[in-house]
Amino acid sequence: MRLALLILFFSMPACAWPQACPQATKAYRWYESQGVCMDSTAQPLLFANAYEWAGTRYQYGRAQKQKGTDCSGFVGSVYREVYCMELHRSSADIWPQAEPVRKEDLQTGDLVFFKIRKGHISHVGIYLGNNKFIHAAVKGGVIVSDLGEPYYQRYFFMGGRVNNCEAP
Repeated sequence: MRLALLILFFSMPACAWPQACPQATKAYRWYESQGVCMDSTAQPLLFANAYEWAGTRYQYGRAQKQKGTDCSGFVGSVYREVYCMELHRSSADIWPQAEPVRKEDLQTGDLVFFKIRKGHISHVGIYLGNNKFIHAAVKGGVIVSDLGEPYYQRYFFMGGRVNNCEAP
């Protein structure tokens, strides 16, 4: 029910939100505080679903809002709910399911991949626009980060667009 309200009101002008739906206003303000600008190209279902995970603690090998999630568990859960797509379970295994996308060509909903450990793909997130992405970080859990941060610039590998997934 809460997710349905968020979806409904993400399509309304921001000025109507406070009177119409406090939950949508909270989500909008949270994204705004993270530097994410939701404009006409925003995908309401993606933003609403990802917001439901905000603050979920990091837990390797899990994909549960209450008990924690890792990066690929978070991404897989969001893609399943929003796009009805099944992704493989690890970030390295998700990469072959995606068509490569250069950083400057990223669109909302694309995946961003990082080579952090020993030059292998070891982290994945979902691009939100305005150089921002949401992911499950070891420090902080599910958070929004900026691709321009030195850490993410250093380890960024490539973007990926998943159009047609095959079930793992």
